[in-house]
Amino acid sequence: MRKLFLIFIVITSARAFSQSFPSSHTDGKYYTVNGLKLWTVSFGKGDPLFFIAGGPGGTHYGLRSFDSLSTTNTLVYYDGIGRGKSDTAKTVSEYSLERDIDDLEGLRKAMGFDIINVLGHSYGGLVAQGYAIKYPNRVKHLIVANSFHSFIMWQANDDNSNHEIKTNYPEVWSDLMKIRDEGAVSSDANHQEIYGKVPYGFLYAYNPDNFKSRGRKPYPNSFNPKLYYQMVGKDGDFIVGSDIGNFDFRKQLKDLKMPVLIIGGRFDRVAVPAMMIKYKEYCPQATYVMFEKSGHNPQIEQASEEFKLIREFLVK
Repeated sequence: MRKLFLIFIVITSARAFSQSFPSSHTDGKYYTVNGLKLWTVSFGKGDPLFFIAGGPGGTHYGLRSFDSLSTTNTLVYYDGIGRGKSDTAKTVSEYSLERDIDDLEGLRKAMGFDIINVLGHSYGGLVAQGYAIKYPNRVKHLIVANSFHSFIMWQANDDNSNHEIKTNYPEVWSDLMKIRDEGAVSSDANHQEIYGKVPYGFLYAYNPDNFKSRGRKPYPNSFNPKLYYQMVGKDGDFIVGSDIGNFDFRKQLKDLKMPVLIIGGRFDRVAVPAMMIKYKEYCPQATYVMFEKSGHNPQIEQASEEFKLIREFLVK
């Protein structure tokens, strides 16, 4: 559902805040990939670890809470096309999951890396899984964080989120049903406005206080709704369509040969545990960890535990 990707996490962990890191706004570099420029911010030491942001339509800025991993890896953050400081496509039809997968491969080549580690969060996990399946010889380690294995799981996200809103925010649900009865769909501005009235922490947090604003500088084009609804379908908050309505990695995950880490959150009401746990069946060779005091973002709510896990995983 759109709420999942409209409000991006721009909160940095306390540990990361106490250190000095490059600015997402000014300390980056452009690489031309498949005809468009991608904005990247890279720093640290060790093997490269590429981060793929959620959405579709979000930027790398919301993942900067991972900065402290730069002590053991060279971190590569980037904005996909149509996001943040990267170029925008001339037509929305250029936005696709396949394009995002191939742009990651193009960026790897442009930066001169032979093999990379990949971490995809939320929608970014789709890109990470698709990349590992298509370019297995280029992936040293794969990390899938709070993500989705299939359109079936994404639809379960929609269904569960709407159930929670209907049950706990009946006044918002009533307003939503009124305009839907009049023909409104998810991509309509009035539909988006009503959806946005549900607090972020309600669906995505173990403790909503962990997501209080810390006054960080706004990031340009932090969410692209045209891209989002191109890829999830015009009524994607209720019925997924387009790219998101068709992807399915369930049969292919078991064939991955690189080390795989699957991360979930017990209180994640969008990448729901009932579907997340099925990764044990579809990708039985993976290391699977459910963070018990986290929602959709363990990198915020259980940062020290998750970063320790990731460091240990990447040296396997």
